[in-house]
Amino acid sequence: MPRIFLLTLGLATLLTTACSQAQSDTANDLTTANASEDGADEQKSGKKGKKGKKDKKGNAENAPLANLETLGELQGGIPESSGLAHGGRPGTFYTHGDAGTAPTLYLFNEKGEKLGERELPVTNVDWESMAEDGKGTLFVADAGNNNNSRQDLTIYRFNPDQPASVGKIRFRYPDQKDFPPAKDERNFDCEASLWSAGKIYLFTKDRANQTTSKVYSVSDQPGSHVAELLTKLSIAGEVTGADLSPDGRHLALLGREELYLLEGSDLSSALKATPKTVSLKGAGQTEGILFLDNGTLLISTEQGPLYRYKL
Repeated sequence: MPRIFLLTLGLATLLTTACSQAQSDTANDLTTANASEDGADEQKSGKKGKKGKKDKKGNAENAPLANLETLGELQGGIPESSGLAHGGRPGTFYTHGDAGTAPTLYLFNEKGEKLGERELPVTNVDWESMAEDGKGTLFVADAGNNNNSRQDLTIYRFNPDQPASVGKIRFRYPDQKDFPPAKDERNFDCEASLWSAGKIYLFTKDRANQTTSKVYSVSDQPGSHVAELLTKLSIAGEVTGADLSPDGRHLALLGREELYLLEGSDLSSALKATPKTVSLKGAGQTEGILFLDNGTLLISTEQGPLYRYKL
C-alpha cells in the first residue's frame, strides 16, 4: 500500500506541474496575441501609423521623450484649455475654452487655481488660440474651422482690464476659393497663433494630409484683411498651439502629444529651419503653449493638467 500511495502522489504532482506550465504558456500566448491586436488597433486609429509615417518621410528630427514637470491641474470650473497668455501679474495666466464654451477668459496660477474671470461681449464660435503683444494687449483667434467652411474668421483684440472694448480683426485666406474645398485641400483650420512686430501669425492644422502647416500673417489692427501666405512648414502632425520666445530665437509649435521646435536668429529665419520633434506621449490632448522665459514652456491640455518643459 505505501508504494501504491507514493506512485499515485508522484503522478498527481507531475500532472499538476504540466497543467500549470500549460496555463502559463497559454497566458503568454494570449499576452502576445493581445499585444499584436493592440498594435493593430493603434495602426487602424492612426496613432502608430502617424509616427511611422513621420519617420519614413523624414520631415523632422526626432528627439527623446520629453521629461515634463507636472505643475497642477486647472480647477474652479475652467473648461478645456485651448490657448494661453500671460496674466497681469507674474505667475498668472489666461486661458479660454473652444467651441461650445462661453466667451470668457479665465485667470489662473501655475497650480491651476482659478483667480478670476473676464467675459467678452462677443461670441465664441470656435476660439482656438491666444496671442499677446507684451504690452497688455491680447488677441483671441476665433479661427477654428473644422469643416473649412467658415467665412467669418475673426481675431479679437482687447485689454483684459477693459473687456467691454473689443476690436475685431476680420480676415480671409488668399488661397481659399471654395467653402469647403475638396477634402484633400482642407488646410484652412487654424488653432495656433502668435504676435510679432505688429502682426498676428497663424499656423494651420492640416486636416487633409497631416504633413504641412501653412503660415499666414495678418495685421494686428481692427478691420477687414486678406492674410498673407508666408510659407508651408513640413510638420507631420496637426498644429494646435504656437509661441515665440522673448528673444525671438525659438519658435515652439504644439501638436497632439508632440512639440515642434524651430530655431533661428529671428522669427523669419526660424520659419526656414527644420523642425525638431519632441514626443509628449502621455501628456494628454496638448492645446496651449506659452514661453515663460527663453528656455521654459508652459503647456496646457484639454483634460486639465498643466506642464512645464525645459528646452
